[in-house]
Amino acid sequence: MHVHASPGNDRTTRVLQISLLVTAAYIGLLVVAGIRAHSLALLSEAGHNLTDFVALLLSLLAVYLQSRPPSATHTYGYHRAGVLAALVNAGSLVAISFLIFYEGVRRLQQPQQVHAGTMMWVAGAGVIMNGVITFMLFRADRDVNVRSALLHEIGDTLSTAAVIIGGWVILATGQAWIDSALSLGIAALILWSSFGIMRETLNILLEGTPRGMKLARVEAAIRAIDGVNDVHDLHVWSIGSETSALSCHISIADIPPSVSERILRDVKERLHHDFNIHHTTIQFEHAVCEVAHGCVIPVGQTEAREHS
Repeated sequence: MHVHASPGNDRTTRVLQISLLVTAAYIGLLVVAGIRAHSLALLSEAGHNLTDFVALLLSLLAVYLQSRPPSATHTYGYHRAGVLAALVNAGSLVAISFLIFYEGVRRLQQPQQVHAGTMMWVAGAGVIMNGVITFMLFRADRDVNVRSALLHEIGDTLSTAAVIIGGWVILATGQAWIDSALSLGIAALILWSSFGIMRETLNILLEGTPRGMKLARVEAAIRAIDGVNDVHDLHVWSIGSETSALSCHISIADIPPSVSERILRDVKERLHHDFNIHHTTIQFEHAVCEVAHGCVIPVGQTEAREHS
């Protein structure tokens, strides 16, 4: 994610705009075809694609907000706009999956005859459309916001392909219950795809350690730098899905600031190179300290502070 507008953001915006238009047209086709064919699987796909449309719309809004610069009231900018959009997307997926589960079970109890041929050609068009959108999103920026939209599209591509297979089986066997079974499988796929995004977005909003980052490794990397005696009160969190921040207290020898500047520079370079952490707040200390409620209280001597 970027604070300022970039060619990558422009490319992502174009991809999202094209995807919105194509998805809206396909939703209309699914609704009409689903009603005509009496197919719950096609109507489930329409609901699934409706959540995709909302996901793409929220992602487009988030990309715009993320490109806005920081201000006096939003000093980190709007990095978490994309995270919030991803959380809303995932929540909508959970809601729609339960609706499909309910209707699928009801249809299993009272099967309805479906037009398998209509199912197959509409689903075939959907596989092509969703496959193209998935490919475009895959080549765009890969923050959690865009990845949530990408997951929607991957799920659609797979579930629509399943509808084609189901239509062929219905033609071959005449068993209408397969349509309802397909809708339940689609709902399960929707539910599964939403959990990973919800877990990641909640971790960011709760300021947990960024996904894939080990705090012990970060501490060991800082301790390995020449001149660092100790590291404590270490915190790493995510401002946005691609932007991490760090704060810590580092004990060093009682040396002039001109000398400690080299240590600070080495720490920042190591964090940037090994962990892609750019935003840091580092406090240097050379006094004997006590830790109380997350804050370091120097005992008996003055302390030297440097912030980056």
